[in-house]
Amino acid sequence: MLARLGLAAIWLLHFLPLALLARSGEALGTLFYTFGFERRRVCLLNLAHCLPELSASERSALAQRHFRAVGRSLLDRGILWWAPRNRIVGMVRLSGFENLRALSGQPVILLVPHFVALDVGFARLACEIDLVSIYANQKSAVMNRMLLAGRTRFGRQRLFSRQEGVRPALAALTEGVPFYYLPDQDYGPRDALFVPFFGVPAATITGLSRLARLAGARVVPCVTRMLPGGGGYEVTCYPAWENFPTEDVVADTRRMNAFVEERVREMPEQYFWTHKRFKTRPAGEAKWY
Repeated sequence: MLARLGLAAIWLLHFLPLALLARSGEALGTLFYTFGFERRRVCLLNLAHCLPELSASERSALAQRHFRAVGRSLLDRGILWWAPRNRIVGMVRLSGFENLRALSGQPVILLVPHFVALDVGFARLACEIDLVSIYANQKSAVMNRMLLAGRTRFGRQRLFSRQEGVRPALAALTEGVPFYYLPDQDYGPRDALFVPFFGVPAATITGLSRLARLAGARVVPCVTRMLPGGGGYEVTCYPAWENFPTEDVVADTRRMNAFVEERVREMPEQYFWTHKRFKTRPAGEAKWY
């Protein structure tokens, strides 16, 4: 029932002008920060380890900005799920798309870090091309159906659950369908290496290097930025990486984490600090959370 009420509220609010919707989302995020004790604790703990050069008050202010960005991204999903295509296209600038177009028909992996606007990036690209991606099943069946329906509104998008594994996505990738790939969270120790992220050993899956090698794929980083003041979003497709993958999986994985870290430093309030990125620790090290 709560999920249905929440979806109804998001549907009603998506008719608002973007600037007003942004302010509403930021207000919702302030509520999340105030009452979301556990997620606030995780966020502040991550910031303390990753950005120790900031004072406690600076990290608290950054965490509040992060929660406001999360709230805004949640309400903006109403536009992605129900608004006409032209509104999405008008809301989201597409930069560097020629880097992706130049590889049309070839296996391409879009490296997508976990910023709050990653769903916006998928929706905007889906207005132009077909994609394949892997999703995590939601606890709410209603929300799960809505997410799938929202992400497959345009074109012929192929989404597979994490439970289905990577094989179906790999098959589509080898057919030339770009893979919208999100490998920068802690998925446990399986197929992971401890690679520095903000100087902290972080369990990081090696899938980007392995899949690129298996499929003979090029890697095109893709980052979506939320613009200030209700100014919409910008999706940036970076030039395809040269000399990737290499024979050194550790070096490849370090390169991925270093790229993500550089982008996080550009817009630290938009990274998913509420995720338990460091829940898997090296043997003998105490748990963080």
